[in-house]
Formats: sequence, structure tokens, C-alpha cells
Amino acid sequence: MGEAVQRRYTGLTAAVAALGMTVVLAGCGGDSGSGDVTLKLVAADYGTGPENSSEKYWSGVASGFEKKNPGIKVDVTVLHWKDVDREVAEMVKAGKAPDIAQIGAYADYAKAGKLYSADETLAIRTTANFLPSLAEAGKIDGTQYGLPFVASTRLLFYNKKLFGQAGLDAPQTWDDISADAAALKAKGVTYPFALPLGEEEAQAETLMWLLSGGGGYTDDVGAYDIDSAENVATFRWMRDNLVGKGLTGPVAPGKLDRERAFKAFTAGKVGMLNGHPTLMDEAEAKGIDVGMVPLPGADGPTEGSMGVADWMMGFKQNGNRQAIGKFFDFAYSDENVLEFAEEYDLLPVTGSASAAMEADAKHKKLRPFLEALPNSTLTPYGKTSWATVSETIKKKVGSAVAPGNNPESVLGTISTEAAQAEAAE
Repeated sequence: MGEAVQRRYTGLTAAVAALGMTVVLAGCGGDSGSGDVTLKLVAADYGTGPENSSEKYWSGVASGFEKKNPGIKVDVTVLHWKDVDREVAEMVKAGKAPDIAQIGAYADYAKAGKLYSADETLAIRTTANFLPSLAEAGKIDGTQYGLPFVASTRLLFYNKKLFGQAGLDAPQTWDDISADAAALKAKGVTYPFALPLGEEEAQAETLMWLLSGGGGYTDDVGAYDIDSAENVATFRWMRDNLVGKGLTGPVAPGKLDRERAFKAFTAGKVGMLNGHPTLMDEAEAKGIDVGMVPLPGADGPTEGSMGVADWMMGFKQNGNRQAIGKFFDFAYSDENVLEFAEEYDLLPVTGSASAAMEADAKHKKLRPFLEALPNSTLTPYGKTSWATVSETIKKKVGSAVAPGNNPESVLGTISTEAAQAEAAE
């Protein structure tokens, strides 16, 4: 799955039980539009328990859709977000693909010719309403197969109380981060700058830093460029000016997972870290006065930010193109998009819903994230090799900032493995 929200693992029970319900009832209507059709929808659960399970949302959407579209039924299965990608892959392999999946990756299915394109399913007004950066991330060779479902972006968070006690202003540059972290350390702050490069979400934390240093995972033509001069310089700075000076806390960045860093922030033990809207709400609920600024860069605030998204897609197997398209057009109404985003403190993926949220005073705290999203850079979702490359980054990139290690060597190894993964596709 994408990294759009903090979620909690609840085991395999729900996924195993749901596998008994995966028969697709789609033999009647098909693409002709005649007769009754039952669409099989499999979606991820973004909730933290029964009280906010995504099953409630999808059941409501399905019910509303069925009322407006007699003859089309929607069979909803919601699986834990840590299980859903694997479960859908097993369904597809067994010849029981769902009609619609809301999961974390689409590229493998698109490359295998198993998905309808956006042009084959969506009304023009729906396609045109996606935020351009998200729509672009859903394309392979210029054709959109992945429909962005929900998104998030990142800002630098800082603890206003700790900053006030140290007499500090919000950081705008890397030098500010280093100087502020030193001042926070002198005041006894446990994690002056929390740098989670552990395996949980190192690929996201890495991209944030690469973007702030003028680099990224790919070059201008979309080829992997992980060991570029800009990226190496970024990691060398992190090693020498944060980690090497003991400013990242008691846990080595390569061993620090995001969940642990976030919990430390909500406990008031972190001066600065990169965060998303869900963390903002969790921290404020614990009494933390949260400051937020664009990601500081080498010479000033970074233009744009890292964005993340999860995806919807329509499978061809059962031939229900028209019914799938009707469901997509209904699901992407402003009402539905906003309801889901508001429930889970996420960002809408359409221009009209984003504008509505930005204009609503109750979402004032989300405006900095909404402003950052249209210019955000996403991980290379359209590459079928990305899943492999992402895992390599998670396992190895933390060592690039370890004192005594050579960032160029570590990033070079990752880059070589990325090129091999891409060539194997």
C-alpha cells in the first residue's frame, strides 16, 4: 500500500475470512449493459478499529450507487491495508480478479493487460478533475490506468513548546535544521531531529530529503538516478551535519521506524521531523503545539513536496466495463471524495473537492498540505520495478548516513540494483 496514513496491524483473520467471499458474480450483464451485474469491489481498510472501518464508507457508497443504478449490485470486501495488495494478487492469479480494487499499486496489472484504462471507463469530466500530478503518476507510457483514490503530502513538523524554550524560530534551510537541532540537544531534547530511515517507510523519508536537495529517484526522462551527484551530496550532508553530530536521537536512523518516531513526537520527545496530516491530529490530541513549514532545503524552503497516493483500478476479466465506469463516476463525486478524506485526515485527489476543502474553515489546518499537493512529486508508481526498488531502499538506505560510511557507495549499490530490477521487467 501507499503510505498515505498511519495504520495498525490486526492480523490475517479478516483477510482469510474474506477469501471465502471472493467469487465474482459477473456472468450476466458484461459490457453490453443488458441484464443484472454484480461488481466485486475489494478495498483497503484505513480505519484503526470497528468504529471507523472503511467498510462503513464503502457500504454507504455501494448503497447510494445501487439506488441510482438499478440492475447493478456492488459486493464489497474490505481487507486490512497490510493484507489487501497480497490478497488481490492471489485473486488475480487464481482467475478470480475483482472488478474494482482500491489498493496500493496498479503497474503490474496494467503491464499485464489486465486493467481498463481511464479512457475506457471514466467520463471525461471525471478524468479531467484529477489533480494533474496524481493523474500523471497513474500513467504508463502516457495512458492512465491507476486512478488516484486518496493522497497525502508532507511538511516539516516542529514542537513549538520545545522551540520556544530554546529561543528558536521555524527552520527554513538545512543549516537552520542543524543549528536548531544542536540547540534542542543542549536543552536535553531526546530526538532533536527524528530521522526514520528504518524499513517501515524509509523510501518516503528518503524522497523528502532528495527533493529538498534538488534530486529525486528519477531523472528528467524517468530513468532511475538514485546515485546522482545531488542525492549523494544530500546524504553526505545528513551524515555530517545531523547523524555525525549526534542530533538524531538515541536510535540510529537506519533502525528508527516511522511509527516509533511519530509516537516520540506525540509524547513531546522530538523537536523536528517530517510529518503528515494524521500525525498533526494525533499530536494535537496529546497536547503538542505543532508548527508546520515547507520542507527546508539547502538554500531555502523546498518548492513542492513529496506526495503519496493509493489507487483505484478496474479489471477486465469479467467484462463489466460500463458498470465499472458508472461506479467510478459515482465514487468520484465531491460528496464521496470529501467524506473519505475527512474521515481519515487525508487529501482529496480531485480539483473540485480540493477547492471545496480549502474553502471550508473547518479544514484550515489542512491548507498547507492542500497547497503542497498539486506541486508534489510522487514515488515512481508507474514503474513495475518500483516495488522491488522500494524494498531495496528500505533495507539499505539507512546505512548511507551512518558515521564512517560512504553515501556514494551505498546509493551506488541501490542504484545498480534498481537498474537490474528495471531491466528485468
